[in-house]
Amino acid sequence: MKIYQIAIAFVLLLTACGAPVAPALQTQLTVAESMNRADTSGFNKAIDPRVFSFPADHGPHDGYAVEWWYFTGNLTASDGRELGYQFTLFRSAIVPPTDETPAISAWRSEAAFMGHLAVTDVTGQRFFAYERFSREAVGLAGAQAAPFRVWLDDWQVQSDDPAVQTMRLVATEGEIGLDLTLDSSQPPLLQGDAGLSQKSAGVGNASYYYSMTRMPTTGQMTIAGETYTVTGNSWMDREWSTSALADDQEGWDWFALHFADGSDMMIYHLRRTDGTSDPYSAGIYRGADGQVVRLKSADIVFVPQGSWQSPHTGGVYPAAWQIQIQPLDLTMTVTPALADQELQVTVRYWEGAVRIQGEMAGAPIRGVGYLEMTGYADRR
Repeated sequence: MKIYQIAIAFVLLLTACGAPVAPALQTQLTVAESMNRADTSGFNKAIDPRVFSFPADHGPHDGYAVEWWYFTGNLTASDGRELGYQFTLFRSAIVPPTDETPAISAWRSEAAFMGHLAVTDVTGQRFFAYERFSREAVGLAGAQAAPFRVWLDDWQVQSDDPAVQTMRLVATEGEIGLDLTLDSSQPPLLQGDAGLSQKSAGVGNASYYYSMTRMPTTGQMTIAGETYTVTGNSWMDREWSTSALADDQEGWDWFALHFADGSDMMIYHLRRTDGTSDPYSAGIYRGADGQVVRLKSADIVFVPQGSWQSPHTGGVYPAAWQIQIQPLDLTMTVTPALADQELQVTVRYWEGAVRIQGEMAGAPIRGVGYLEMTGYADRR
C-alpha cells in the first residue's frame, strides 16, 4: 500500500471519530507518492482522446483515481492592493466504483476530498495557506455536474446557471476568505492532444486536461479582518487521471500566465530524477485574437535563476525563471511576487503569484500569473 493511501485511510478514521482532521494530520508525502498508486486495477485510464462535453465535464468523473478543480487568480483591490489566490479541491478514489449493494453505514465512502486555500497579499508581503480533508459521505464533500457544484464542507465552487457561464467560489479559513464570481463563458482550451495530456511514456500515464484560461473575476477577499473589493482574472485547470508520473520523474514546474495584451499561456516543465528535462514537457499559447499555438518540449527552454531556500522545509527552489519560447520569438523572466509562497501542507510544494517581463517579436511584453513548483522539498 502506498503512503498516500495510508494517509487517506488515516484521515477517514479521524473524520469518523469527529477529530479535527487538518491539524491532526502530520504525514508528509512526496509528489510522486501523491500522484501514483501501486494498484490501479478497476480504474479507467486516460489512453485515447475523448469527446468533451460542456458543461457536463465540469462535473465529476467517478471511474478515475484522482481529479481536481484548480483555481488561481491575480486580483487588484479597489485601493490598488495587489493580491493573488489559489483554491483547489482534489478528489481521490479509495476504491474503484462498483455495482455492489450500498453498505449499511451511510458513512462508508469510496472517495476522499482534500482542499487547499491560499492567499498572497503582494502589497503587504504576506502569505496564508490552509488545508482540509473530508470523506465523500453524508454530504460532507462531493461533486455534481447539474447543477454544477463541488464542495468540501463550506468551501465550494458552484453555479446556478445551467450553462455554467458564471461560477461562484466561496471559502473561508483562519485569517482569509474568498467570495468571488468568475465569468466562465470563454470556450475551454483543450490541453495536449485534443485534451489528452501525456505526462510520460507509459500507457495511461496521462490525464484528460482542459483549462479556462482567462475568467474575469469580481468579488471580495478578506485578509486578517480587512475586506477588499477586488477585480482581475482567474484561471481554472481541470484534470482527471489514474496515473501520470513515471518512476524517473521527480516533479514539475507549471506556469499559468496572463499577458497584458490579452494573450494567455500554460507551460509545464517535467523534471527527471537525473536533473534533465523530460521530453513530455509541453505547453499551449492562446493569442488575444484566439489563435492557438501548441508547444512541444523542444520549443521551450527553461533556465532557473538563483535560488530560494524555504525556512520551513529546507527545500531549495529556483528564485526566478528565464524562459525562451522559440516559435513565438519570446524571451521572458518569471519572478515570484513574494519569495515565500510555499504551502505547509501534506504534499509540500510552492505555489504563488508571479510577474512577467520580457520581449516577444521585438516588442516588450509583461503580465502576471501563477507558478507551481513541486518536488523540491521532497529532497530534504
